[in-house]
Amino acid sequence: MRAQAKRLRHEEEEESAFVSMTDMTVGFLFIMMILLAFFASQIRDPDAVARSEYDRIIQERDTWKQRAEGRAEIIQRLQQEITSLERQRESLQSQVRDLKAVLAAESAKVTELTSSLEAEQSRSADLQERIQQLLQQVEQLNGDIADLRRRLAELQRVDPLEAYLAEVSQARRQVLRRLRDAIRADFPDLQVELSEESDALRFQGEGLFASSSAVLSADRREIVARLAQRLDEVLPCFTLGKASRFDQSCNPGLVMIEAVQIEGHTDDVGTDRVNRNLSAARANSTFFAMTQAAPRVMQHQNLKRQPVLSVAAYGPDRPVASNETPEGRATNRRIDLRFIMVTPQDTDGIEVIREALENVEEEQ
Repeated sequence: MRAQAKRLRHEEEEESAFVSMTDMTVGFLFIMMILLAFFASQIRDPDAVARSEYDRIIQERDTWKQRAEGRAEIIQRLQQEITSLERQRESLQSQVRDLKAVLAAESAKVTELTSSLEAEQSRSADLQERIQQLLQQVEQLNGDIADLRRRLAELQRVDPLEAYLAEVSQARRQVLRRLRDAIRADFPDLQVELSEESDALRFQGEGLFASSSAVLSADRREIVARLAQRLDEVLPCFTLGKASRFDQSCNPGLVMIEAVQIEGHTDDVGTDRVNRNLSAARANSTFFAMTQAAPRVMQHQNLKRQPVLSVAAYGPDRPVASNETPEGRATNRRIDLRFIMVTPQDTDGIEVIREALENVEEEQ
């Protein structure tokens, strides 16, 4: 215990000595600071300025610093804008170069087109002159056309007589075609044709008679009988008499048959007398065979109240082919059934025919 107490007393003495030294040091330092402050207050720098001036200068410095910083920002922004504008300028300059190249090409085209335009203008002037010439020709042609139209109108004025004669021709052609088609249907192997003028049925070659013969064989007589029956079916609408059965639906043109001639024809082989007698004999054989097969056929009369069925013999006088060849001679050996129509000379004659046909029913 005593040793411990002794040690504590020794420590306290050391601590007291340390505190004393510390207090002395602090006091010394304080004195030194007072002295330094005094000496510092006594020392004046000839270049020193007043505090207010210093503060003003500092304030101005800060102001100019702020301005400099603002200007630096502005300068940086302007430099960026300049860089951007320079890039735009380079782009525009590139575009300008491209456009100049295009302009040069277009200028060349314009020059070429100007040349073409001048050529076209010259051609246009030539065409205008040509157009004027053509217009004059057109005007002249218009006058000619007007004259031709007047003449055509005059020519197209319907002539009643010409119109009626056209109806006559058409009606005859229709009757002949009707007979031809009926005979062909009944006898397909028979050679029967219309004449070139469409005014007769033509039984060519050995159609009805054997060579040099005027006698109808049994099968040929059958053809003639059928022809008479077909003819008797057609004639009533175009003739007068007891057998007439006029109807405007079958004869709208009101035309009349003058005669139906059975014509005999031969080739030129043999004497003229023989050929004429042969043609007449053939025509008469056909006539009697037809009237025997269809007796009523003789009741059909023309405007003069004469039977329309008649005969004619021409021998070799009216060939339809050359007699120099066997084929031509065969064609010339024929019987024609020719239809001769009533052809009036004026419109009064037309009225006579129409009145005669329209009065048929009253006569029955």
